[in-house]
Amino acid sequence: MPNYTVGENDSIASIAKDHGFLWKTIWEHGNNAGLRAKRKDPNQLVPGDEIFIPDKGTKSVSKPVDARHTFTRKGEPTKLKLRLTVLDEPRAKEAYTLVFGDKVIHGVTDGDGKLEHPIPGETRSATLTLSEGAEVYDIAIGALRPVSDNAGVQRRLENLGFDCGGESGSIGDATRDALKRFQSQYGLEATGEPDDATRAKLEELHV
Repeated sequence: MPNYTVGENDSIASIAKDHGFLWKTIWEHGNNAGLRAKRKDPNQLVPGDEIFIPDKGTKSVSKPVDARHTFTRKGEPTKLKLRLTVLDEPRAKEAYTLVFGDKVIHGVTDGDGKLEHPIPGETRSATLTLSEGAEVYDIAIGALRPVSDNAGVQRRLENLGFDCGGESGSIGDATRDALKRFQSQYGLEATGEPDDATRAKLEELHV
């Protein structure tokens, strides 16, 4: 099977689902060693990356024909994990509603402001509602670029509450303002530039 070219909003889970595999089967294949060395994290693929999709194999199992049998597909479920904060303080024990596809989940964050739910591998987006509907956030799944990429810096800033004014890729005035506010809050030199120290702090707070 030819290589697959990663597109916008693709994730390793969605690619695996579309091709009928578990994500680890694709990611850990020997032909993807170069991609693993380049990206490190399977959740940070970049549009244009090439990923090898192996051919499907077959498995035979002998079972009596006069009985009913149950077969279970093994593998780790894809999970959506979020940590909610305000000014770096966790939004602990806060009620939320999470919607993806036709699934609606009502829950409460844990003591560290975290929530975690299994989601279908093909899920590309979700909606999180807080404060009894006063706050609504659209979540793009599979769209996070590496922190070495300016778009990855901007997405992390946005997710941490520092508005970049819709800029993506190029560093404009809105992103520089967001960077200065982020740097000041976390004790970094407020240069307004995505320097190594800033990228490292962003990755620490938001992988």
